[in-house]
Amino acid sequence: MFEVFRKYLADKINVSQADLAFIESVSVIRRLKKHQFLLNSGDKWKLNAFVCEGLLRKFSIDEKGQEHTVYFAVENWWTGDRESLMNDTSSKYNIEALDDSVVLLIHEDNFQRIFEKIPHFRDLVNSILQKSLNAAHARILAAIMSTAEEKYLFFLKSSPLLANRVPLHMQASYLGMTPETLSRIRKQLNTKKI
Repeated sequence: MFEVFRKYLADKINVSQADLAFIESVSVIRRLKKHQFLLNSGDKWKLNAFVCEGLLRKFSIDEKGQEHTVYFAVENWWTGDRESLMNDTSSKYNIEALDDSVVLLIHEDNFQRIFEKIPHFRDLVNSILQKSLNAAHARILAAIMSTAEEKYLFFLKSSPLLANRVPLHMQASYLGMTPETLSRIRKQLNTKKI
């Protein structure tokens, strides 16, 4: 599975075979079964995780037992808990495999070693973090300013592959609405198409 990560890097940055060998030497491949957790809330997150195969969901559970999905991670995406990693605190999140999945894990100490050895890799990660921050801000703005229907339509447009892979109740959790509201919206949209 390292080959998936090798291709991902080759598409993004110039990296030598020696550098790839170093990255591979500090990486661990972990296979997750459907519904298996990569992270449980309350644990400290010390890793950087790249999704080679599958689909994962990051979510929290409130005091009423309601799930709140923060994001989904598909192939060639990164996942984890930056807050727990950077602040050395217990995570508020769970990360669950929604399909059988394979992730490449790099412990934060080794990640920093890669940064020192391969500046292009550090630049790539910084660019990804900036894009992630921008996407988070766009999502917050949409949550504040959009109707439920507009949020769902934006989700379909921006993440068409996710819409086909993620169960509806998890889509509703991600969009900040009840499954009943999402069902009603879907029904209304289907009626408009006829």
